[in-house]
Amino acid sequence: MLWLLKSVVNINFGLMLSSQFDNILQEFTPIHLEEMNGVRLMNRMDTKFLLPLDRLEEVFVELKKDYRILEVEGVRSPTYESIYFDNDDLTFYSDHHRGKKDRYKVRFRKYVESDLTFLEVKHKARGRTDKHRIMVEGLSKELSPEQSHFLENIGVPVSDLEYVLTNSFQRVSLVSKDLKERLTLDFNLTFRGNEGQNELEQVVIAELKQERVSRQSPFFQLMKKLHIRPYRLSKYCIGVIKLRGKENVKYNRFKSKLLRLKKLKNNVHAA
Repeated sequence: MLWLLKSVVNINFGLMLSSQFDNILQEFTPIHLEEMNGVRLMNRMDTKFLLPLDRLEEVFVELKKDYRILEVEGVRSPTYESIYFDNDDLTFYSDHHRGKKDRYKVRFRKYVESDLTFLEVKHKARGRTDKHRIMVEGLSKELSPEQSHFLENIGVPVSDLEYVLTNSFQRVSLVSKDLKERLTLDFNLTFRGNEGQNELEQVVIAELKQERVSRQSPFFQLMKKLHIRPYRLSKYCIGVIKLRGKENVKYNRFKSKLLRLKKLKNNVHAA
């Protein structure tokens, strides 16, 4: 019953955030899914930034002249839902925690408004992200034999995968008018799992996706102007810590990130 109450609160909060940004988002020129093939960037360089939610409208105002916005079924801040898999030893989580340069994430991702779901693999190696995916019928906490075969064929090194957590968030996706790059801004993050539910409040995770890192990007230039430096953060890893608890997973290399998230949240509430 408590979980259901929290879910209702999160839905209402998400609607509130969406309406909060509706006016400025409507000022962007739209782009639609069928036009996105040229900027899929399945093999790319990613640069992440961590922003306080109360700066997001200011960021949108600055970016509207340089980017188009993805619109899905008339919605410009659509909802995404992901189910993550790992093994009993949390190998994918541990590889990230150890700073391993060659690491994987495996997930189902549902694009809620378009009702499309994919099994996705993100392989991080030599600083680049290589993404593979296949369309599936819907979200599931189990992998079918065919899906496991797909993972094996693309070289995922772990076979005994099981459900770990679900996350959901709203995303604004921007596409540069002049450069081959995409920018995603994720907010209203919620984590759910067998252990319960938790949220990542008052935080925006921005990710700039480029063929090669270029600081000439309008978003890079804006972050420099606002004195916001690149900051690596994994939604999956933060979700594992928040759901399983600090006493149950190794997290010492993530302590500074947890403190940063707490500081952002407290600063927004104090404003």
